[in-house]
Amino acid sequence: MKRAYEYNHELISNAVPVVLKEEEQTWEQAFDVDAGNWQGIKLLWGSHVPGSYAPEIVLLSGIQSMYNMGYDVTEAEKLIPQALEAKEKEDKATLYRLTSRVFRLLNEAKPISGHPFWKYRIYDNFDQYASAVNFYYYQPCDVKSDKFDQSIYAGWIAQIVGAAVGTAIEGYDSEHIQKAFGEIHDYVRKPSTYNDDITYEVAFLDAFSKKGYQVSSADIAEEWAALIPSGWSAEDIALKNIMLGVYPPESGYRSNPFREWIGAQMRGAICGMCAPADPYRAAELAFRDGVVSHHNNGVLGEIFNAVMCSMAFCETSMKEIVRKAIDMIPRDSEYYAVVHSAWVLCEQSKDYMSAWKVCEEKYAEYNWVHAYPNAAAEVIALYFCNDDFDTCLNMISMMGQDVDCNAAQILTLFGISRGLDCIDKKWLDPIQDDLYSYIRGYEKTKITTIARQTADSVRKARGIEI
Repeated sequence: MKRAYEYNHELISNAVPVVLKEEEQTWEQAFDVDAGNWQGIKLLWGSHVPGSYAPEIVLLSGIQSMYNMGYDVTEAEKLIPQALEAKEKEDKATLYRLTSRVFRLLNEAKPISGHPFWKYRIYDNFDQYASAVNFYYYQPCDVKSDKFDQSIYAGWIAQIVGAAVGTAIEGYDSEHIQKAFGEIHDYVRKPSTYNDDITYEVAFLDAFSKKGYQVSSADIAEEWAALIPSGWSAEDIALKNIMLGVYPPESGYRSNPFREWIGAQMRGAICGMCAPADPYRAAELAFRDGVVSHHNNGVLGEIFNAVMCSMAFCETSMKEIVRKAIDMIPRDSEYYAVVHSAWVLCEQSKDYMSAWKVCEEKYAEYNWVHAYPNAAAEVIALYFCNDDFDTCLNMISMMGQDVDCNAAQILTLFGISRGLDCIDKKWLDPIQDDLYSYIRGYEKTKITTIARQTADSVRKARGIEI
């Protein structure tokens, strides 16, 4: 094996000096090197959601999220006015300095004694999680059947429809959605299949296609590096960690105030599709995937959606699916407190919006991208939808928050469980088969191609010749 110094020695030994003309020199280009970095820093302190134009200040929300996790963020909060002023004045030096200081303060923040977060158990590894719950078991799914292929395809279509509806309205609360659109029973604009929700699912699918049920968190992380050019919030930090050689689970935890947001919860469906009728295996895959970019309750959010999608291959009642999924969340976790209290609230409420208004107020201190309010919205929609696709989509849309993530995940259950016939043509016809993304190698692909890859990967993982 050639050593590193040998490559370098060979390089310098064969280098012949060249005298460049002035116009050939590259120093002047260096003056523009800050442009991309500066845009990225500014976005941390004020931006708009690409699909819906909802306003957000992501690093301010990160400070908020650290407090949600029981840390004292007082010193970081003191810097917010200065940072916002520097951003407004385009004061680069000040904003760079303050941004680094905020991250340092968040990394060094101390736990708050008596904060509710610390009443609950922290789940760091899968064995710890698995020993805390009882899994539901089902007869093996016939993955060689046409029905399996149809379920996978319908699940993907349903997910993409949900994401397309939600992308246009994410980041707003229920009151403003109602005022702007009334009751949502159709696309509010021409739908687009381009969003970031499926990006990480495709990366997982690529890793799973190669390694099957032996796929590791490191395998998934390397697919992120290979396929995903950039991320946002938790995923952005995780991707930067991975590129510096910080692998899971540390990639999801280190310097990541967004580690309990929705970014893992929004990609549980693919883990459920790859483990049909097998909630244990779905949960295991979701844990491996989740720790790439998240931790503890953020990872439990992915498990929640994964086990629901897994059960959808053999359950038809959405209410029963969500009830059983809640049972597979550890009772001493804060995530369980969220989804279980949402379920109890449903039992006590006359309709979905009455239940949601309580949750909307209850989680006012949580960012709209946090896992908690969105998990509560999922529970409420599945409880009250009466197993109807259109009703579920209406409800999850009207509750607001991170609508595209929520709608995509829970509507996948309908596609898997009830097939393509449960989805009205008004949702299907505008989508067709084209799928657009910023994933390297998947910039323009077909939904049918992704569905076929999913089904074939499951068969291959089970040793079935394709």
